Amino acid sequence: MTATTDVPSGLDFRIGIDVGGTWIKGATINMSSGTPVGGVRHLRTPASGMVDEVADTLNQLIDELGPESLGHTGLGVGVAIPSIVQHGVAMSAANMDDSWIGLDVQAYLRERLGRAVCVVNDADAAGMAETHYGAGKDKHGVVLVLTLGTGIGSALIVDGKLVPNFELGHLEIDGYKAESRASAIARENEGLGWMEYADRLQRYLSHVEFLFSPDLIIVGGGISACSNEYLPHLSLRAPVIPASLENSAGVVGAALHARTV
Repeated sequence: MTATTDVPSGLDFRIGIDVGGTWIKGATINMSSGTPVGGVRHLRTPASGMVDEVADTLNQLIDELGPESLGHTGLGVGVAIPSIVQHGVAMSAANMDDSWIGLDVQAYLRERLGRAVCVVNDADAAGMAETHYGAGKDKHGVVLVLTLGTGIGSALIVDGKLVPNFELGHLEIDGYKAESRASAIARENEGLGWMEYADRLQRYLSHVEFLFSPDLIIVGGGISACSNEYLPHLSLRAPVIPASLENSAGVVGAALHARTV
C-alpha cells in the first residue's frame, strides 16, 4: 500500500496529533501551507501508556484546539503513533503499553473521538511533512527522511508516494542494531564528539545508501539543529540536508495523512 502526499490547494484544515512517549503534541493545520494555526500544543503522555488513557488525552487536546479551528467543526484528525501501522492496526509499540499491539487503533479512536481519524506511523508522518512542505518539497525520485532521536525513525518517499513502515533503525550494522550506535541518544550516552558521531553516521548511511540508492537524504529529529556539526563530515553520493520543519513535522504529517479519510 502507498499513501500519496498530494493535497489539493485551497482553504483546508485538519487536526494533526503526534503521540510520543513523553509528550502528545497537536495543532490545527492549514493544509495549504502546512502551518499550525495558533502554534503546537503539548500535553503530557500518560505514564502508563495505556490506550484508554492516551485516548482521553487526545480528547482533551482536541477540545483545547477547538477555538483555533476558525469555525470549522468536526475536523478530521490524523494521529501519528510510535508503532508499525498496517491498515490502522498497531503491530508494535515503542515506549507505550503493549496493549497497543494488535489493536485496530484507527477504528478504536474513531469510536472514542466520534470523528474521522486516520492513524499513521510517526516517522512516516514526519517524512510526508518534509517532502510536501519542508526540505524535500518539489524533490523527485527517491527521498529518504531519517529522524535521529531516542532511536532512528525512517520514511521512504518515491515520486511523492510513501512506502509505509520503513524501519531502517533496526538494520544491523557491525553486529549492532543501527539505532543503538547512530541515534542521537547513543551519541549522548557514549559522550561521542561530533567527529566520532559523524563516523558512526557515515557507516550507517553508507549502508543505507548502498541498499536503497536514494536521490536525497533528509536528516531530522532534535539533533538536526546541530547539523552543521556533523553533516559536513559525511561523504555520500546523495545530498544530505537537514530537515526544516523541526518538532512540528510529526503533527503536520499526521494532519496530512488525515486527508486520506
